[in-house]
Amino acid sequence: MRHTRGAAVPRSSWVFLIKKGYQDTDTSLQSSIITKVKGVSFTNTSELGERLWDVADYVIPPQGENVFFVITNLIVTPNQRQETCAESERVPDAQCSEDRDCPPGKPVLTGNGVRTGRCLRAESMQRGTCEIFAWCPVETKSRPAKPLLREAEDFTIYIKNFIRFPKFNFSKTNVLDKKDKGDFKPCRFGPKDPYCPIFRLGTVVSWTGSSFQEIALQGGVIGIQIEWDCDLDKAPSECNPRYYFNRLDSRSPGTSVSSGYNFRFAKYYRDEAGVEFRTLMKAYGIRFDVMVNGRAGKFSIIPTIINVGSGVALMGIGSFLCDLVLIYFIKKSNFYRNKKYEEARHRSGHLGNGKMNVEQLPNLQTVET
Repeated sequence: MRHTRGAAVPRSSWVFLIKKGYQDTDTSLQSSIITKVKGVSFTNTSELGERLWDVADYVIPPQGENVFFVITNLIVTPNQRQETCAESERVPDAQCSEDRDCPPGKPVLTGNGVRTGRCLRAESMQRGTCEIFAWCPVETKSRPAKPLLREAEDFTIYIKNFIRFPKFNFSKTNVLDKKDKGDFKPCRFGPKDPYCPIFRLGTVVSWTGSSFQEIALQGGVIGIQIEWDCDLDKAPSECNPRYYFNRLDSRSPGTSVSSGYNFRFAKYYRDEAGVEFRTLMKAYGIRFDVMVNGRAGKFSIIPTIINVGSGVALMGIGSFLCDLVLIYFIKKSNFYRNKKYEEARHRSGHLGNGKMNVEQLPNLQTVET
């Protein structure tokens, strides 16, 4: 029985001290994220000519939130106008052999516009594609073999995180207080500078186990998790963030439709005659999801009393259950019972000289040792 109680005490101590059962906790973390990306890139393509890309061009949304997207590759279709043209040959729903295959007014569900009723095909071809009313010419080019913004690997991401635990009215940020903002510019987050809030984009990708050139080519999703685990019985300087980086989309390019990340957007213009036209862009790039969670703990008399009382009660119940098993359910229960209890003789009646009357019959009583 001494062994059972001895084992229960370390377990209770472990829960109370290591798991900090004496603390009240707060997991309702309030958090705000501010992000900024820095860097420029130069491209020279047939669609756009010579062009310099800065933050306003390749970051969406530009104001910086906990979810943002950095463009690394593009398919550009310039000078689109709303008129009639042939649907793309890559759209199965637009294949046709004659005009009746293209009912007028019916949209091409996986295509780019509405059918006009005509089937357009070359003279030597038996099959063609339906004529549509759409933004023409339609997108026909495939993804470039190399990322357009290859310099994005050296772009930097500034992540500022404000947190607050409302139960304890405790607030903090992941940025150290510095008088001069320029003190942050030369720093980069890493093992040698864990309090720098500036991250190199290529390094963040490598921490997920991915290749930057691969993810820049077809896009991807990266999760940046900031975790706060604060013991408020210590100094506030001991409450520091921990960062975790993970690739969230599939890592199987070419074998899974879930790999990569892309979307389309357009920039609209009007010519001198007032005719509207646009430049359509299919953007590939890296989507960043910044997620924050945490907990804070601080000494409180209420959980201390509850956990101490629970531990004491648990040790008492443990002793009772062990005695029950050893006395009634094991083969050598008699041996344990003899060690647990001893028989004592209780004699009633006394002589006048104060000695026990040994002539009376003994009354046997079992007494626990």
